[in-house]
Amino acid sequence: MKQLFLFLAIIFSLHINAQNNAFQANEKLTFTAGYNMSGLMTDFAEVTMETSSVKTKNSTLLRLKCKATTYTKWDNFFKIRDLYESYVNPKTLTPYLFKRDIDEGGHYKFVKYNFNHKNNTVKSLIRQKSKNFESGFWDRNNTVRINGNTKDIVTTIYHLRSLDIKKASVGDSDTFTVLFDNKETKFRFTYIAKETINTALGKKECYKLRINLTNNDALKGNSNYLWLTADENKIPVYAKFKVAFGNGELKIKNATGLKN
Repeated sequence: MKQLFLFLAIIFSLHINAQNNAFQANEKLTFTAGYNMSGLMTDFAEVTMETSSVKTKNSTLLRLKCKATTYTKWDNFFKIRDLYESYVNPKTLTPYLFKRDIDEGGHYKFVKYNFNHKNNTVKSLIRQKSKNFESGFWDRNNTVRINGNTKDIVTTIYHLRSLDIKKASVGDSDTFTVLFDNKETKFRFTYIAKETINTALGKKECYKLRINLTNNDALKGNSNYLWLTADENKIPVYAKFKVAFGNGELKIKNATGLKN
């Protein structure tokens, strides 16, 4: 499932000046995730993306939350309960805190990043289950140096929706960076075309993007695409991708609390 969230992050990172006019607190997007099993695309999980306001002692932050949960009938085959969330400045989308809490087929991992943008570092905690420790967990604490424009995966997912994509031209491409598992992952996107597709929200004119990773094998080949609505909301309505174990897709199911 990490490939799914990494794919989401990659497809949401056009390098154009941004101002967040696309979403607000209390928005919720719901998706169906499918996987090609024996030649048949089968829905196996629900993915949600939600925003909410969080008040701290000094400010009000925007919480960006992504969840993935397998449907009950697939839990015995490969149970997934994933939570990714980031706390950001609501205007600039600058990330301050990132958390990743995943349970995939019995494999558990918790990741926390505290960003220090003054010196371009991230304090990282990675926690995994281990029988070698009395607590049952193995903690690794590190300080990771990052580039000035590196973001966590969830912040990156939302970043694209704040960008003025209509300024991009067909064929434009660029390379960007996401911090994932304490490594800066580079990827390249190419703006392919505008297309109108049928979705659960009706017919939508969309920006079609192609994605390639340059130093990570999570996505395979040149057949990884996303369709973003070509309107002020820039909703991700459809995606298809290829990973080591097969092909998958992500389809919009419902959208509430839209800003525009």
